[in-house]
Amino acid sequence: MPTDYYSALGVRQDATTEEIKRAYRKLARDLHPDVNPEPDAQARFRDVSRAYEVLSDPQKRQIVDLGGDPYGNGAAGAGFGNFSGLGDIMDAFFGATAGTGRGARTRIRQGADALIRLELELSEAAFGTTEEITVDTAVRCDLCDGAGTARGTHPARCETCHGRGEVQSVQRSFLGQVMTSRLCPTCGGVGSVIPEPCSKCGGDGRVRSRRTVSVKIPAGVEDGMRIRLTGQGEVGPGGGPPGDLYVEIAEQPHDIFTRQGEDLHCRVTLPMTAAALGTSLTLQTLDGEEEVVIVAGTQSGTVQRLRARGVPRLRGTGRGDLHVHVEVTTPTRLDEEQEQLLRQLAAARGEERPSSTKAVGGSLFSRMRDAFNGR
Repeated sequence: MPTDYYSALGVRQDATTEEIKRAYRKLARDLHPDVNPEPDAQARFRDVSRAYEVLSDPQKRQIVDLGGDPYGNGAAGAGFGNFSGLGDIMDAFFGATAGTGRGARTRIRQGADALIRLELELSEAAFGTTEEITVDTAVRCDLCDGAGTARGTHPARCETCHGRGEVQSVQRSFLGQVMTSRLCPTCGGVGSVIPEPCSKCGGDGRVRSRRTVSVKIPAGVEDGMRIRLTGQGEVGPGGGPPGDLYVEIAEQPHDIFTRQGEDLHCRVTLPMTAAALGTSLTLQTLDGEEEVVIVAGTQSGTVQRLRARGVPRLRGTGRGDLHVHVEVTTPTRLDEEQEQLLRQLAAARGEERPSSTKAVGGSLFSRMRDAFNGR
């Protein structure tokens, strides 16, 4: 059975072209998948688009009025170019499809997506925030409501293609005379022209506008992540449905911390004496000041972990850790008294002349033995 395209758009069989267009615009705005989250919205949007494509083409609409379906089997042999295999041959030789019969395209098209970068401090990315950003995008023209026509006027049928959106020509080839179709150069394949364009948008149905958008940043976002704002992008030609706006996070470097996922890392330097005797220091974390205890004998390169002092997990619960990397510094300038004290300490520990065969992790021979035994 042929598809009931009139019911799909909710119009009568004797509806005018303008009534069909208005019905499609309303349904397209309500059913677009980016606007309507219902499970069947995408399928209904596809059916509405197909119905408008058929009923806006005089030839296809005539087939429907005669009880046929331009996309059904009954129309497969209606024209020379409907055989897809032969059409592909014509594409290869002439760069256009032979007798496609696709009909006029809709003037209303989906808008493009937009992208904007948002700079955040580490604390803002960690705990989340709400930012007001200024975007410059195309919006629907409020003077013509996206129609592109001057007030009180309507698009007129293109006299070059007679509303079909394509023009045909006959070319000679080794296969004989072949009829090819291409987009109408006058209307661009739409099938209609705007004799009196809107004075504000010039017939495009949209204008550039600067506006403010509120963006909620969730806790735990990272540098380079993108937040999608549905329907906040560019409005399409002819006042078509808008695209999406993507906000890309640009996390600024921090003076103290470096970030690796949910974990934070920082480095503290200690004098040799403090590392040997032990001490405590006050560290500024994302949550405020935190006291870190350095045990006696701490070596350079030691890492202390402060649990749950990192960044909250974006997808999940809990937080990462803060890793404190300890770097022990050796004094480079000593006065006579300090040098004498260090020499006394070295003599007491038997470290005046350390063995050259010792290295980190044991002697050279012990390390070779451990490697051979797989330790």
